[in-house]
Amino acid sequence: MNRLLATVLALTLSLGVAAPAFAQSATLDKINQSGTLTIGTRTGSPPFAYVNKDNQWVGFAIDLVEQAIAPALSRKLGKPIKVEKKESTPPTRIALLASNAVDLIAGTMTDTRARRDSVDFSLTFFVTGAQFLVKTGSPIKGIQDVAGKRIAAQQASTNARIVRERMPTAQLREFPDQPAAFQALAQGQVDAYTNDGIQLAGLKVKAPKPDDWVIVGDFYSYEPYGMAMRKNDSDFRAVVNNGLMEAIDSGKYFELYEKWFGPRGEVPYPLTPENRRFLQLQAVPK
Repeated sequence: MNRLLATVLALTLSLGVAAPAFAQSATLDKINQSGTLTIGTRTGSPPFAYVNKDNQWVGFAIDLVEQAIAPALSRKLGKPIKVEKKESTPPTRIALLASNAVDLIAGTMTDTRARRDSVDFSLTFFVTGAQFLVKTGSPIKGIQDVAGKRIAAQQASTNARIVRERMPTAQLREFPDQPAAFQALAQGQVDAYTNDGIQLAGLKVKAPKPDDWVIVGDFYSYEPYGMAMRKNDSDFRAVVNNGLMEAIDSGKYFELYEKWFGPRGEVPYPLTPENRRFLQLQAVPK
């Protein structure tokens, strides 16, 4: 009997000091073991994620991860969590998640019903819509003018799909990333480049001669950005969402928005009262 009690006591003590296992979340377990959250993000999509002139990987989405989501993970796991960044593009981001190369896509990925078949999304952290970037003086003023025109878009983007569906006579040319698409526009290989309005605004601001370019057209799509993760990992998704909701509740989200999109930000893009209210309504009660 004494030997049995000793065995039970030893087992209890060993379980008490063991590192926590997150049986319901392979992603949390992976992060807990490595001490690192690995994100897939962009290198040329200012101001969400890009490499600046000092060769630093920066942006609004990166700040949200480092200042909202990583702290939430640290609280959940009871240890400091580092953030490692890997490049992702529209054609590669879902594959990077599926192969476990990254844990989270943080950039400019639109949450769509079709993509929800492959990945899960966080709550929406930004809302925009698709427009066109053209040379100043271009006859293209919106999607109604692109029939027969050479239109650049990014591969696997919602913009490319919508142009293909709504304007089948447009000569759609898809590129692996934004810098390649803009280069084609600058060299006259295409007549316009379509992307989400905020991304075009960032591209124009960073162009060598911003006045050479103009963003045209009303939004012809609804683009709610979310952070993507592997499907069916509700515990990890809850931590990501809790981090974002706490940032909204505390005002940290709006501080970061002002930093990147305010009058003195990288890309001035005022937050409308409607979008502010939409963000606040996503933060459910504690």
